[in-house]
Amino acid sequence: MMSTKKDYYEILGVSRNASVDEIKKAYRQLALQFHPDRVPPEKKKEAEEKFKEISEAYAVLSDPEKKRLYDQYGHAGIDSRFSTEDIFRGADFSTIFKDLGGFGSGESIFEEIFSDFGFDFFGTQRTKRSRKRRGEDINYEIEVSLEDSAKGIEKTVEFQRLEACSQCKGTGLQPGTTKTTCSTCRGRGMVSSGLGFITLSQTCPNCGGEGVIGSKCGKCRGRGREVVNKVLKVNIPAGVDNGSVLRLRGEGNFGVDDYGDLYLHINVRKHPLFERIGNDIKYKIKLSIVKATLGGEIDVPTLNGKVKMSIPAGTQPSTIFRLRGKGIVDLRTKRVGDELVEVDIEIPKKLTPKEKNLLIELGKLRGEL
Repeated sequence: MMSTKKDYYEILGVSRNASVDEIKKAYRQLALQFHPDRVPPEKKKEAEEKFKEISEAYAVLSDPEKKRLYDQYGHAGIDSRFSTEDIFRGADFSTIFKDLGGFGSGESIFEEIFSDFGFDFFGTQRTKRSRKRRGEDINYEIEVSLEDSAKGIEKTVEFQRLEACSQCKGTGLQPGTTKTTCSTCRGRGMVSSGLGFITLSQTCPNCGGEGVIGSKCGKCRGRGREVVNKVLKVNIPAGVDNGSVLRLRGEGNFGVDDYGDLYLHINVRKHPLFERIGNDIKYKIKLSIVKATLGGEIDVPTLNGKVKMSIPAGTQPSTIFRLRGKGIVDLRTKRVGDELVEVDIEIPKKLTPKEKNLLIELGKLRGEL
């Protein structure tokens, strides 16, 4: 008896000598086009049938042995050797929806791909994978001075976060009540509808995928958490820089199972005297012509107060002196940077007659005038 099934090559829209890559490409495009969750409700039934058809065609044509039997005997060669489930076993779906994320091990690739779409094959009931559901992380900006970033400081941080409801302790239930199994999904968290050998599954609309329902807490309206003003004393370590981020575990928002984290983003205020360069700081000092020419000792500001520094005679403009260990400690290595003192020669704009005559005399002595 002649088979009434459509030709698999015709279903995928490829030629009989199409390569494996061409078959995969054709299936990928059709699967995305006719997936039941991607079409309007009125076209869902039609899409389900089409999706089943193209999936079966790909399962055969992507398997060398099944493809050989189909090319030689047609549908009779497949139907006589394989059950419906066998047709799909071994089909290479590993690259069909690679843009939807990687697949784990321990399950058939076929099942994993389509579980990502929200439904199972052959009526298999898939249990929800347990995952610890943390609350959202919180990002908070904090400003410190350059001195504080160099020495470290304790700062008080005030912010709002979501904590477990003080009335229901995070359960979302009215105190004194308990959760009951959802009658719609019978505790599975998913509701299913049949599609031949395919079962389409969606999140239960009654319990939101939890599998259980109960009387909602009047204070948090069943959310299980409430807004709370939080005050923390935080130790800002020495060496933080502009853009540094500190992570405080468990200080974020409350989730179903645990708290998220608090991320402190550090902004270091611009300093009127110093410029930070890595773990070094740079300071520009103005010297008079006399001091630069004759040399001497000067006072130089640092992050820890003023220090004495010797200036050699004949110091030139843009000369840089290094004060060892006067910079900022490295967060990781704990090595302390230096202070770089750059010389700028200050030229007087006004001279007294006596000063002018002295400079003229100096110029004559040096043969410059």
